[in-house]
Amino acid sequence: MMCGGSSATQPATAETQAIADQVKPQLEEQENKKYTIFKAVEFRSQVVAGTNYFIKVQVDDDEFVHIRVFQSLPHENKPLALSSYQTHKARHDELAYF
Repeated sequence: MMCGGSSATQPATAETQAIADQVKPQLEEQENKKYTIFKAVEFRSQVVAGTNYFIKVQVDDDEFVHIRVFQSLPHENKPLALSSYQTHKARHDELAYF
């Protein structure tokens, strides 16, 4: 991975799921809806002045949401932030920078 570039898409890990779970309330508030399913399936990361995580999250049988989460540097002591998201995605949609 080059500096500033994003990693290859990888299967989600327990850490990825934990990141998604922490920003789920932010997404629910912005979308004004509750998600009963919220399963991270794959992710990419990008090192900037912190880390951007691009995560594909399954929210229904055939519906996915792509979320971008920013994790600041440890010394800044800031919570994870939902930077952006895309709804109405499918399993086959590529997880790309947005």
